[in-house]
Amino acid sequence: MITPPAAAIDLNADLGEGFGRWTLTDDEALLSVVTSANVACGFHAGDPSIMRRVCELAAERGVRIGAQVSYRDLAGFGRRSMDVPAGELAAEVAYQIGALEVFARAAGSTVSYVKPHGALYNRTVHDAGQAAAVVAGVRLAAAPGAGGLPVLGLPGSLLLAAAADAGLTAVPEAFADRAYTAAGTLVPRTEPGAVLHDPDAVVARAVRMAAEGVVTAADGSAVAVAARSLCLHGDTPGAADLARRVRAALGAAGVAVGAFA
Repeated sequence: MITPPAAAIDLNADLGEGFGRWTLTDDEALLSVVTSANVACGFHAGDPSIMRRVCELAAERGVRIGAQVSYRDLAGFGRRSMDVPAGELAAEVAYQIGALEVFARAAGSTVSYVKPHGALYNRTVHDAGQAAAVVAGVRLAAAPGAGGLPVLGLPGSLLLAAAADAGLTAVPEAFADRAYTAAGTLVPRTEPGAVLHDPDAVVARAVRMAAEGVVTAADGSAVAVAARSLCLHGDTPGAADLARRVRAALGAAGVAVGAFA
């Protein structure tokens, strides 16, 4: 089922995006602001030690843990589109969810939702086969007798449609720091202006998205974005400070912040 509009907006961020001695996201700082943590599961970033640490921090702070699943693409940070057979992709999605669940349970929590990353996220907007494979992976990872985890995705995407058709909770999300096309999709990162770097602009967009359900597209048109969750990219320079500003501005505008139901 597609979730209806809610009085509160969830704030999610991509976390655990490092590997070995290399770190990218300020996990500890962001976990003091967000309500949901999209944790890299080792395919585009993340390793067992990082996954364990982020789950421990999230559990300590009452932040929900989500599996950020990806194509198997460490070198490209999961941002290169790949043609993965449906059965293989479903197995890889389930594998990533299962790996993160071990660390979430050890921390006294659990994996609460699934969100594709990068190229997989964008591919499932319009590719029915890849969208169905992701949903199949989510269902494969479900505990016996359980229906499966909620899935985050772009409003109007085939991924959310496939999730709803499979009986999963489909959670539409918006991006405060990404440019949108007039069709409501994200401007590809290969194009100029795809990522917004002006903090004031990002904060203003976040408030408008949450309060009005509208964003201004790259061509100046107004696009509806009925989102239940708002993404703040953890790899953006100054991400933690920006997240604090966004949360404060939402509160000032009378928008409650809380994890989606």
